[in-house]
Amino acid sequence: MVEVRQSTIIDAPIEEVWAILRDFNGHDRWHPAIASSEIDGGEPADTVGAVRHFRLADGGELREQLLALSDKDRRLSYCLLEAPLPLMGYVASIRLKPVTDGNATFWEWRSEFHPPAHRRDELVKLVAEDIYRAGFAAIRDLLRRRDFPMPTEARPSKTIMPPGPTDIAPRSIPAPSILASSLRREETTRAILVERYGGPDVLQLKEIALPPPAPYEVRIRHTVIGVNFIDVYCRTGFFDLLGLPGVPGMEAAGIIEAVGSAISGLSVGDRVAYACPPVGAYAERRNMTADLLVRLSDDISDETAAASLLKGVTASFLLHDIHTVRPGEVVLIHAGAGGIGQLLVQWARHLGATVIATVSSDDKARIVERLGAHHVIVYSREDFSEAVMRLTGGAGANVIYDAVGADTFAGSLAALAVRGHLVSFGQASGPVGSWDVGRFASRSITLSRPNYAHYTDTPEKLAPHVDRFFAALRQRAVRIEQPVAYDLARAADAHRDLEARRTSGALVLLP
Repeated sequence: MVEVRQSTIIDAPIEEVWAILRDFNGHDRWHPAIASSEIDGGEPADTVGAVRHFRLADGGELREQLLALSDKDRRLSYCLLEAPLPLMGYVASIRLKPVTDGNATFWEWRSEFHPPAHRRDELVKLVAEDIYRAGFAAIRDLLRRRDFPMPTEARPSKTIMPPGPTDIAPRSIPAPSILASSLRREETTRAILVERYGGPDVLQLKEIALPPPAPYEVRIRHTVIGVNFIDVYCRTGFFDLLGLPGVPGMEAAGIIEAVGSAISGLSVGDRVAYACPPVGAYAERRNMTADLLVRLSDDISDETAAASLLKGVTASFLLHDIHTVRPGEVVLIHAGAGGIGQLLVQWARHLGATVIATVSSDDKARIVERLGAHHVIVYSREDFSEAVMRLTGGAGANVIYDAVGADTFAGSLAALAVRGHLVSFGQASGPVGSWDVGRFASRSITLSRPNYAHYTDTPEKLAPHVDRFFAALRQRAVRIEQPVAYDLARAADAHRDLEARRTSGALVLLP
């Protein structure tokens, strides 16, 4: 069961807002996704048990039943009986309250339902944004014009009758992008589409539909797209972020070319970047909600942002939140020549740590040495855990950052100091398997397995990491090497090279 809860303040008296919302058969007059609606059997729209049968702008049909309605509490609830979407057990409620400071209305819209696991994020986003937030924007626009219609049978008493004429006004809010996408097939974009989970070959360049932005979305024309190991996990189905068919990718930079009707603070032509779900970055253009977009200043290039934002934000919370690296600590960084590894090596040294890095070849060793690692261990020449103990006089590392997984996990445990901290944040070589945590007590070992989204899923969480990373770039505490670039059509080659560890630093796609 998931719960979706959205709320807003409408700058209008509560009587006016309730007069619209209490009409269970009136949503086609204000919600942009609804084309028409009727009550089965001709019952009054405010009768508990009444069933509304309505058609979406894209032709889909739904039936919902009114469960409760209270004029006193200004509250109603309803359930979904039939729908083209798998919103099992969907029950929703609308509640209004007056805002004491001013003549405004607090509106809460919430629901609970059981989505299929692989479509959870998609359906939660649809309900929250394309139904609830789009509805908020539509009512706000309607009341601003003060010329909405009301059917006679649904009108309340004169004490709560809204002022103004009742002729039907033209709609000015575009239909949401998911619910009405089939109406706008004329607009398309090239994208990498995954139609089945598997190896790099499932990454196919296709032409896909691109609807107008929903009210709380902007459209971004990508200039550079980041490639990250999380994209591999999505492609293989190991992470359930990518529903099929779907477009992978969580990081990109570009230019805003259109904005939704409810967007403020962003304009067409603004340079922005992002490093967050939902996936969909492997495309020339895409629509994106605006809350986690990062505005780029003139001193941060699109290439730098797309090549490093996700990695830089990750490095920020790894070094400052998961484990606060302090001067004098010994830090072991696996895959030091990789995208995140290079940032960790530089940043940890800047923080005053003694940095030991592991790499797979002499060429990569030279890269990491240039970045400032105090010691570099080449896997093929010596056992890294023994080397760490030798370099530290038997003390071990205070913290180990390990994104390799199966091939390094046991050795990382052996290389830790007493009260050492193993931060396992990836598994490029495979899952680490099951371990008896009782064995960790012999040295009071701490183990962390951080999830990127838990540190970045709201603007309040994300902003400090973005600010910290951009400050490190400006101070030259970290430098971004020129990324390896591939045309968008060669996304499969980028994944092959990434998985085979044939590259160092960041990889990007060019649309």
